[in-house]
Amino acid sequence: MSVLVKPLITEKISALNEKGKYGFIVLKGANKVEIRKEVEKMYGVNVESIATMIHPGKPKQRYSKSKVVNGCSSIYKKAIVTLAKGEVIDFYSGI
Repeated sequence: MSVLVKPLITEKISALNEKGKYGFIVLKGANKVEIRKEVEKMYGVNVESIATMIHPGKPKQRYSKSKVVNGCSSIYKKAIVTLAKGEVIDFYSGI
């Protein structure tokens, strides 16, 4: 099983792509060494550095006809991967 869940494609991450930084959602138990090996194997690039962060769940509240439903969005781990100079990952090549 892969430690990479999916790539992050947001406006903020897309701006970082021009600087050679790419974002991924990874498994909560994954460490930087596992993330580095998986990115290098999957995309054929050289990884320079990795920054990881755990995104906390935010409380959510929804109103229905009978009551108020309280809950929480899910917690996930995010990795920002910096590639070596001149290397790129093309997420849209298979489309």
